Amino acid sequence: MPVALLDLLANAAIPLKLTLKVALTATAGACLAGIGAGYALSRRGLPGRELLDSLCTLPLVLPPTVIGYYLLVVFGRKGVLGQWLEETFDVSLVFTWQGAALAASVVAFPLVCKSARTAFEGVDQGLENAARTLGAGEGRVFLRVSLPLAWRGIVAGTMLALARAMGEFGATLMIAGNLPGRTQTLSLAVYEAVQAGRDDEAAFLVVLTSCVCVALLLSSGKLLNRQIR
Repeated sequence: MPVALLDLLANAAIPLKLTLKVALTATAGACLAGIGAGYALSRRGLPGRELLDSLCTLPLVLPPTVIGYYLLVVFGRKGVLGQWLEETFDVSLVFTWQGAALAASVVAFPLVCKSARTAFEGVDQGLENAARTLGAGEGRVFLRVSLPLAWRGIVAGTMLALARAMGEFGATLMIAGNLPGRTQTLSLAVYEAVQAGRDDEAAFLVVLTSCVCVALLLSSGKLLNRQIR
């Protein structure tokens, strides 16, 4: 293996490891929140359902820098929750990988939410009603009927969210900065390499990120096709 390629692999190892840690943490948070929100939005009797759906979709259409600004307002050192977290638990999310995970989670959340809503709406309500008739509570209906029948769509949305979290840039840069070894993910490493004129390193990182995301999208597409069938 050429020495230059070994150097590129060595340089990419740290941001790749950090990207995976941030993306997996963000996806876990987006998955938990997205499944709950998607299930709630799939219930036709929910008041203001379409308005709530629009609010849940906002992170998907807003510029990432706007999302980052909102996160700074809420979780910054002088933010509504940020100041409370620092004073109460001595925890600060600014310039940390946890802050990067929070930003990526917010951006990825709509992908899980929309997929989960569609999947839950595709569940046969007759089966849910039959479970209720047999004495099952709403929690049991969700865990034993709705969730098992909707899992393919949820997993597909989760994989899309993982791919989105891996590529997050703007919101992450706003709240976590671009600190090598601490908050520098692959997308931020690409940006720095381009700014510094390290074209070979930037191209390698771009190909690496693209390959991972394409693999996730292919897997997600197969799951969605099975869900439709």
